[in-house]
Amino acid sequence: MSETPPSLLGLTTYLLSRTGKAARRRLASRLAERDLKLWHMAVLSALVDFGPHVQRELAERLGIDRSDMVKIVDDLALVGFVDRARDITDRRRVTVTPTPAGREALAELQGEALAVQRDLLAPLTGKEQVQLAALLRRVHAHVHELPEGARPGR
Repeated sequence: MSETPPSLLGLTTYLLSRTGKAARRRLASRLAERDLKLWHMAVLSALVDFGPHVQRELAERLGIDRSDMVKIVDDLALVGFVDRARDITDRRRVTVTPTPAGREALAELQGEALAVQRDLLAPLTGKEQVQLAALLRRVHAHVHELPEGARPGR
């Protein structure tokens, strides 16, 4: 049995990291039951939320290496969750569009994610869960508006 040192329990960054890893591990396990990974869900989410994308722009939007994006889109196309089409004016451009099956799969994956979230946040009241989500969105927005490598307070 491992016991977390109290000095680490006093660090919010440590708690965020450990909790995030546990959440990721639990969701990844659920997705693996469907032979999918978190990046598959992220790509489907972006396509459903933002509409069809040129593959290169989708990679940039999600911060995924272009070669990794090719593999992810290949996986999703293989199971019929996305369609790909070459641009007739520029054959290097490939537009990716979610299929009805992809939209249905995403709805199921979101259900799995919500189940993991309910389990993970069970110790909190409904009001506390809403508050936590609001606070995390603020931190997320702050972190993602900083230039790469910026370290405030130093």
